[in-house]
Amino acid sequence: MHKNFLLTACILGALSVILGAFGAHALKKIVPSETVITFETGVRYQFYHTFALFIVAILFEKFGGGYLVWSGYSFIAGIFLFSGSLYVLTLIKSTQSVGLEKIGIITPFGGLFFILGWVLLLIGIVKK
Repeated sequence: MHKNFLLTACILGALSVILGAFGAHALKKIVPSETVITFETGVRYQFYHTFALFIVAILFEKFGGGYLVWSGYSFIAGIFLFSGSLYVLTLIKSTQSVGLEKIGIITPFGGLFFILGWVLLLIGIVKK
């Protein structure tokens, strides 16, 4: 198994639960509901791709290869870019900061990394 991916998935999974609880309880008191929905989307995609990272780590033992490694790295990059940008947007809206509203342009790049991760996972399995 790819131990680094397992460890990273554990950390990201725990962080997903913490952020989800924060969004469900504390965040609703300080931002409008549409901002909470944005935050929850980030948490949901983080959790989905944390499980994908677990799958990559487990499949690495059977299939090995660079495609699975790059799949795992793509999932991690997607989490940071997609979910991370949604968290930052939520922070900006909650503090009413100005000047960083365009951070949302990063979100689609995170989505592309998610797609890339799934395609590389497919290739890694098929190539074996």
